[in-house]
Amino acid sequence: MAPPILKLDDIHLTFGGTPLLAGANLQIEAGERICLVGRNGSGKSTLMKIAAGMVEAQSGEVFRHPSTTIRYLEQAPDFAGHETVRSYAEAGLGPGDDPHRVSYLLEHLGLCGDEVPERLSGGEARRAALVRVMAPEPDILLLDEPTNHLDLPTIEWLEGELQRTRSALVVISHDRRFLENVSRSTVWLDRGATRRLEKGFGAFEAWRDKTLEEEERDQHKLGRAILREEHWLRYGVTARRKRNVRRLSELHEMRARHRSHRGPTGTIEATASRARDSGKLVIEAEAIAKSFSGRSIVTDFSIKVHRGDRIGLVGPNGAGKTTLLKMLTGQLAPDAGTVRLGANLEATVLDQKRDALNPDETLEHFLTDGRGSNLLVDGEQRHVTGYMKDFLFQPEQARTPIRELSGGERARLILARNLAKPANLIILDEPTNDLDMETLDLLQEIVAGFAGTVILVSHDRDFLDRTVTSIIAPANPQSPDGRWLVYAGGYSDMLAQRGKVQPVLAKPKREKTGSDNRVSKPADKKNKLSYKQKFALETLPEKISEAEARASELEEKMADPDLFTRDVEGFNRLADELSALREKLSAMEEEWLELEMLRETLENGAS
Repeated sequence: MAPPILKLDDIHLTFGGTPLLAGANLQIEAGERICLVGRNGSGKSTLMKIAAGMVEAQSGEVFRHPSTTIRYLEQAPDFAGHETVRSYAEAGLGPGDDPHRVSYLLEHLGLCGDEVPERLSGGEARRAALVRVMAPEPDILLLDEPTNHLDLPTIEWLEGELQRTRSALVVISHDRRFLENVSRSTVWLDRGATRRLEKGFGAFEAWRDKTLEEEERDQHKLGRAILREEHWLRYGVTARRKRNVRRLSELHEMRARHRSHRGPTGTIEATASRARDSGKLVIEAEAIAKSFSGRSIVTDFSIKVHRGDRIGLVGPNGAGKTTLLKMLTGQLAPDAGTVRLGANLEATVLDQKRDALNPDETLEHFLTDGRGSNLLVDGEQRHVTGYMKDFLFQPEQARTPIRELSGGERARLILARNLAKPANLIILDEPTNDLDMETLDLLQEIVAGFAGTVILVSHDRDFLDRTVTSIIAPANPQSPDGRWLVYAGGYSDMLAQRGKVQPVLAKPKREKTGSDNRVSKPADKKNKLSYKQKFALETLPEKISEAEARASELEEKMADPDLFTRDVEGFNRLADELSALREKLSAMEEEWLELEMLRETLENGAS
């Protein structure tokens, strides 16, 4: 086993009353690939800064090999003293480092080097910081949320670059797919201490859940042992009732251990407040187009969005995702074409623009819009402190100014406020930034289980795979030209369809002329739906609606608390009918989806 080039041993650090780090360890060997995971506020960034020598621990041992070079990617890079991005990046080079490496990274990260730091967007600032820390090819590369504000092509390029580097890596990220692709070991920081798994992030969550179950079981056993000893203390002493000093001492020790145990941080428990159902057709866009300064952002795009659809927009930064989203939701008028919004739409927008928050506003004032101490959540009055607990805020934080919250806490606060608003259309613009894994899990469950419609912009591939039913992406992702395609399924499904099968092309059915250089041909009869398929496509929606109505009727009958005791056989008959109906409903929905995809594919192939 190779000796470590950096080792943190028994690190302690306390801010305020609760220890942030209480015996944390981190050992890095040459060429290792480690992901550092834990809840927001658990101390991951602090531990990484101690490793980088930027923060000093209150106690513990820190060993760094004298010749080891370390570079740390901060979440908020400091550009002070640098007039251009290139000068900022080159300032990170050591005496023997290759300056051409800066040019190589600038080019691949979409920067020229002449940019003025004060005018950089969030994504450009993150890419500039990546150039600075990666250019020297250090022995240890410490990356704190490297994918924040990066688009998908850049994230995928970064993965490949990190897989090829000789540097040892320690990575903090909320992007599951990124961690799975770059890590080989996992360090879990939980309640101030660290545990290590010699496997990549892909194996972490199952291991974590098993570890917590074992811990809970051990605590239960300890509680039972305390009860047994207390029973002995009261009733098991004979004759003169002389106490056994050793057993009494052990009991005190067990009680202290049980009292001092810090259980894992709770999980968020919340659902999106439901509004009345929207119409079946939510959005219908026909041949919409938009250009800025002569550049085409959207060209001849058509789509129908139905109630229950969950649509993801992906593409490189600058491709026009936000523009397309605003046109689809009626916030921006198209230059050509039409957008029609369905009936009864009630939308809520979660854009995670935490910079727009008033730093002096308290949590209570923000959540209630300054209307006292109560808010309406899904039709029920809730006290703000009780609602805050659902999102892991403490009651005493009600009057805390927003400026004192971390980035992850601000993300949770925005999530709490938006989920309280009744909606049947949720619009999410980069919702995953700064969310920890557990909060991401909750958001995924909310999106996947939402009865209304969801449209989201995201660069998180795992989040897209777990939530959306279709993807809108540029036809040419390397050089977006305003043409957009619609793919069935999630992000991985989109990748599988590209280059293998004809995607569902979202465009008007009218023929193109002029510079298009394509001639419309009449569809071959072999490339049309059969009469039976066409009939099924037309009649299935009504059959599905009837089946859904019958299922709701059965569920309502079975909700009668007295039915089972009054009529067991009747209850069982209803349960059997409901089970069979659900299977039939699932089969009909799958058949309709396959036929609809086949129809659109054939029509597009013929145009």
